[in-house]
Amino acid sequence: MTAFLITAALLVAGAVLFVVPALVRGRARPAESRDVVNTAVYRDQLRELESDLRSGTLAADQVDKARGEIEARLIDDVSAERLGEHIVPQTPARSRTSAIAFGIAVPLCALAVYLGVGNPRALDPQPGGGTDHGVTQQQLQSLIERLAARMKDNPEDAEGWVMLARSYAVLGRYLESADAYARAAARIPDDAQLLADYADALAMAQGRRLHGEPEKIVARALAADPNNIKALALAGTAAFDRKNYAEAVRHWERIRGLVPPASQFADSLQASIAEARELGSMRPAAGKAQTPAAGPTQTPVAAPARVSGTATLAPALAGKVAPTDTVFIFARAAEGPRIPLAVLRKQARDLPVSFVLDDSMAMSPQMKLSGQTRIVVGARVSKTANATPQAGDIQGLSAPVKVGASGVAVTIDTEVR
Repeated sequence: MTAFLITAALLVAGAVLFVVPALVRGRARPAESRDVVNTAVYRDQLRELESDLRSGTLAADQVDKARGEIEARLIDDVSAERLGEHIVPQTPARSRTSAIAFGIAVPLCALAVYLGVGNPRALDPQPGGGTDHGVTQQQLQSLIERLAARMKDNPEDAEGWVMLARSYAVLGRYLESADAYARAAARIPDDAQLLADYADALAMAQGRRLHGEPEKIVARALAADPNNIKALALAGTAAFDRKNYAEAVRHWERIRGLVPPASQFADSLQASIAEARELGSMRPAAGKAQTPAAGPTQTPVAAPARVSGTATLAPALAGKVAPTDTVFIFARAAEGPRIPLAVLRKQARDLPVSFVLDDSMAMSPQMKLSGQTRIVVGARVSKTANATPQAGDIQGLSAPVKVGASGVAVTIDTEVR
């Protein structure tokens, strides 16, 4: 902020030094040239307003109001000249007095205007309140609401609907995101990437479940482009959830031929393919009997790691929760990193809810339930649908349990401060 004040002071001083000497000299200008000067000055002011609007310094309604005032002053000034008003040369004494008054008034007026329509607090660092690029959550929500209002007046703008859908997804408002994607897809029906994003948002809105309409949308995306990576990934996930591991492997194997083999995504994909193959080998092929391996030391294939139980909301806090609030149910290592090993998304209206967490819900192939011995299961109610705990959320944690435990009870009873 100190640098800003120094810069502002230098600019004001420069403006005063540029204008005051001319006032002291008291030189008159021809009446007919004053229209040109006024017009140029007001045009510069209008350009500055447009610049402030683009940079976000002033809101649109403030710019409109200021533009109206500038245009009104311009009309008054130019009209007065054309009605025969003339500049009367000032005496040197009056010129010096006016120059001194002007030199004092300019910085005071500039300060008053900035305090009135500017945002001095924006010059100070925002500890913890904003994002890395300087836009706070509240500012982002305001921008999105303005975009939503604009789309009501321009419903045929398909790109606008896509932008709005992606913005809602960033905020975790997946139901609204899916609705915006639906409007965009109605106007661009054969865009595979758009359809894949639509299916993803709709699946998130219904608790990360691709069954039903999301899977149908994925099929439309693959019909438009059989090599769309996101659509293939979602199709594989949907097949995996149906326990059709062979179909899951088929979709994911297709992706492997489309991505760089040494990429992190390729490594993650290979881990998912290996898991689907392992699970698929547990089921005999249709029409064939399962032939056990010879020998008395046959080792059965282990079931996938999982934990199950029930999450409930403490009655004392029921009044602070709305039915549409998001509920995150998760498992993390009892000792070590607090990164979730598996996450399930529900709504508060589902409470109390029975849950099952397993490796298919892992956020990273390297961090799974199967890689742990003891875990903690938690549940958190979020009004913002933010995956990161926020002040005002309500949460609860279980005691440490072993992977594979069932009947784990989690009571949501503590407010996040």
